[in-house]
This record gives sequence, structure tokens and C-alpha cells, in this order.
Amino acid sequence: MRYEPKVNDYVIWNKLNFPVEGWVYFKDHEHITIEIGVRNKTKKQIINGTHHRKDHILVVCQSQYWSELEYVRSRM
Repeated sequence: MRYEPKVNDYVIWNKLNFPVEGWVYFKDHEHITIEIGVRNKTKKQIINGTHHRKDHILVVCQSQYWSELEYVRSRM
């Protein structure tokens, strides 16, 4: 049975020799994004037009690679 990723699942994608792990941040029928990091924006970035205070570092995983994902746990 193929794993069907969900938002807020923590996954490991064993891609080649560089495993990627993090939280599923977004999902549609064709891809997911895996959040591998978060960093604070600078004061200048916030003043210059965004109300978001963090940058999210994401990796895209297309649906044909979902079989390579290992489910670890969920936040909820």
C-alpha cells in the first residue's frame, strides 16, 4: 500500500544519498512541499511589505516519488 502524505505529517524522503526530512507543509494531487527549515525575517523585510515574520524553506516532492517517503509521525 502506498503512503498518502498529509499536511502536518513528519516524513523522511530517502532521495539518493541526501535524505530530506521535515513537515509536510502543503499538498495537492500532484506534489507536496516538505518544510526543512524556518528562519526569522529581518526587520527590513518585515517593514518593506510583508506581515509574515518567518521564511519557510521548502522542498518539492512530486507524487511519483511519494512511494519513497517514510512516515514518522503527525503533529495532530
